[in-house]
Amino acid sequence: MASQPPASGFDLNRSTIISLLYLVGVVTALPTLIGVVMAYVWRGDAHPDWEDNHYRYHIRTFWLAVLYGLIGGVTTLLGIGFLILLVIPLWMIVRAVVAMSAAQRHAPVANAGTWLW
Repeated sequence: MASQPPASGFDLNRSTIISLLYLVGVVTALPTLIGVVMAYVWRGDAHPDWEDNHYRYHIRTFWLAVLYGLIGGVTTLLGIGFLILLVIPLWMIVRAVVAMSAAQRHAPVANAGTWLW
């Protein structure tokens, strides 16, 4: 299913909703959990082709954040973990904005398999 981006204004599509939840989730974790559940559920529904890699990107963002959080937590004993834990929210913000920008254009996320952004 191909769809055209809106001529003007803000398109509140599924990927944008998940990105917004991830942005709010930087402050409190519950919206991020809701966002990843929605990504898992919505990837099984009928959707435009460009959304396929958005769901992969969002799910990957969540699990990488969990992994980075675990690494940060373990390495706090070495003194570097605090830096890792401080960078994770910034990393999530960048990934959410990248996904939202692509979603507004109804385009796939470039390099959805990256560990960075």
